Amino acid sequence: MTRTTASYACHPDESRGRLYPEPGGETRGPRDVYQRDRDRIIHSIAFRRLRHKTQVFVAPDGDHYRVRLTHSLEVAQIGRTIARVLGLNEDLTEALCLAHDIGHPPFGHAGEKALEEALRDAGGFDHNAHCLRILMQLESPYPRFPGLNLSWEMLEGLAKHNGPVRNPNWAMRELDALFPLELDSWPSLEAQVAAIADDIAYDNHDIDDGLRAGMLTLDQICEVPFVRAGWDKVHARYPDVEESRLLRELIRDQIGVMVNDLIEASRRRIAESGVKNAADVRAAGHRLIDFSDEMAAHERGLKRFMYANLYLSGTQLAEAERAQRIVSGLFAAYRERPALMGEGWGACAPMEEPQRSRHIGDYIAGMTDRFAERCHEEIHGALPPA
Repeated sequence: MTRTTASYACHPDESRGRLYPEPGGETRGPRDVYQRDRDRIIHSIAFRRLRHKTQVFVAPDGDHYRVRLTHSLEVAQIGRTIARVLGLNEDLTEALCLAHDIGHPPFGHAGEKALEEALRDAGGFDHNAHCLRILMQLESPYPRFPGLNLSWEMLEGLAKHNGPVRNPNWAMRELDALFPLELDSWPSLEAQVAAIADDIAYDNHDIDDGLRAGMLTLDQICEVPFVRAGWDKVHARYPDVEESRLLRELIRDQIGVMVNDLIEASRRRIAESGVKNAADVRAAGHRLIDFSDEMAAHERGLKRFMYANLYLSGTQLAEAERAQRIVSGLFAAYRERPALMGEGWGACAPMEEPQRSRHIGDYIAGMTDRFAERCHEEIHGALPPA
């Protein structure tokens, strides 16, 4: 069972429950509500599709680069470690980490930008709201209700893991009306851990992938003072080991330094806040799980470097432009001829707007990178490589 010890953690016996009652669930094994949430995510089709969705590199050539699935697993490992030390619910934290990227369309942020534009007159597209849309409505493996019927705490955490949602889009508003998630408050500490575990994972693992791809060099990343200090310590520990073998040690060290800082700073904030339970956490009015001010500044500097040298590099921008052409081309084709989506999705496409465009957006957002490429090639012909 979970190692929850802190009074301010989310406790499964205090859960607000699920939208649809599920009598008889005890026959499925001795699992509490958050353990069931985690398992429902792991067994979902949407989670399995993450293995073919872009993390940083679009349709990477090598098997060693991260994709959304492997990234989510790494976030879960970091998040669970933090939750354990802070006495939070490990199962809820892990479930939130595993599910946080389920709403991403193919081709990562490039695909999302293209869907945002395509759906501009239909309310737009937001991957976080779409994550809930998948889990509450679109993926329906159970016979008596739509969605995965996850717990209130799970859905609240996914909706608000980055903080209160002040201006929810159409999808989030509809879901909140169905199962109110108190969008104007901060979420649980478990959700806050999931959000920052995501930052720690991609800040560091994207460096690893960038170095592996030859798009970053050691000299480049050492321009960041935080990285330079870490590299000097690693090199001092292993002066006789070739540099190429020390790069992953650097990444491991950076993750450890960031996690340790986060734990210490968060413990202090929690103690100073005086919160006694999960309700106090939601009413605190500010984030309690965060880096120290010094580490937060280091993390922002690392992000600036990654945007300047990797995410917005010429190669990545060319790939992003190609990806956007694929998504835009598919949307235009399906809007003109919904039957191209296949019997299931095409036959039930609404005639009226904005429902028609949103339906098409749901279909495209569920695609993997390679499926989107294949569909575009069948309709428009193959695009040349970026």
